[in-house]
Amino acid sequence: MLVALSLVTGVLLDLFGPEPYLGLPLLAAGPLIAGATLPFRSAVAVVGLACGLSIGLDIERRRPATPLLVDLAVVGLIGALALAINALIARQGRDLALTRDLAEAVQLAVLPDPPSGAGPLAVAAGYTAAQAEARIGGDLYAVQETPFGVRMIIGDVRGKGIHAVAAVSVAIGAFRQEAEYAPTLATLAQRLDEAMARAAARGGPITSSEGFTTAVLAEVSADGELLSLVNRGHPPPYLSHDGQLVRLDPTVPQLPLGMGLNDLAPAGHPPVDVVRLPPGASLLLVTDGVTEARDNRGTFYDPLRSRRMGRRFTHPDALVDALTKDVGRWTGGAGHDDMAILAVTRRRPPRAP
Repeated sequence: MLVALSLVTGVLLDLFGPEPYLGLPLLAAGPLIAGATLPFRSAVAVVGLACGLSIGLDIERRRPATPLLVDLAVVGLIGALALAINALIARQGRDLALTRDLAEAVQLAVLPDPPSGAGPLAVAAGYTAAQAEARIGGDLYAVQETPFGVRMIIGDVRGKGIHAVAAVSVAIGAFRQEAEYAPTLATLAQRLDEAMARAAARGGPITSSEGFTTAVLAEVSADGELLSLVNRGHPPPYLSHDGQLVRLDPTVPQLPLGMGLNDLAPAGHPPVDVVRLPPGASLLLVTDGVTEARDNRGTFYDPLRSRRMGRRFTHPDALVDALTKDVGRWTGGAGHDDMAILAVTRRRPPRAP
């Protein structure tokens, strides 16, 4: 539309304008607009059309050969520049698409989708990047069946980009390994703490600023009855049951993983919180992309105040989807941080015939 408007206006001004060459700038602008907005072949056609119009107008106005060649040179030079810009934009688009595909492959390799079910639990997860061009972030989650029950983690590494991915890789790798052997959830947290601290001390791609990770570790017993939680400086999870949403704040605040400071809980206070998980209840774990999401007035999002979250959810997929959409409505789609959500629902026992 802009290309056609520029060419038509340039022709009219050149034919009927009070001054000679009045329409030449607009005639030359047509190829430039085409080069920036149209596919390459279409831009070539516009450049050829603009050159033809330039020659035709000069012949119509009976201008000498020298001005005709000068006008043609101006339009042709700008047209060549427009085609070069078009080729550059196309190459940058291909490079960006390749980079995004590679970033997504790295993200999926480091942070694969969890299984749809584990032990007595149905599982769902969601990851929303703050920017479509930056799919690599520091949020992480994992679910794993172990001899001690179903164990899971959700966390947030400080930092972005490749350094955050390296720290995520260490955290997920340590969780996969230690979740099979750590006898208690408190021991698992301590071993993850040590693994993150060692990785930061060695340097390399993980610096001291990306070396610590806020996280919630959870364990559901094999029969699904008991839910154990260890919160290492992370936003607390929520328990959704019978249309009620309850925040599970830690009894004793603890420092993030990777800081090399363990066992800071006051004496006599257990580092693990244990609650019952009724049949049909869901555990909802989130990162600060949810709890620090803000509306246009700067008010933080709170799932406990949302009417959309205070209803029954029979499957964790529905819970993850509802929360994702609710945060999107709250922010108007303008999230400033990556958002990871992990939900598990205890399956109800089959009804007796």
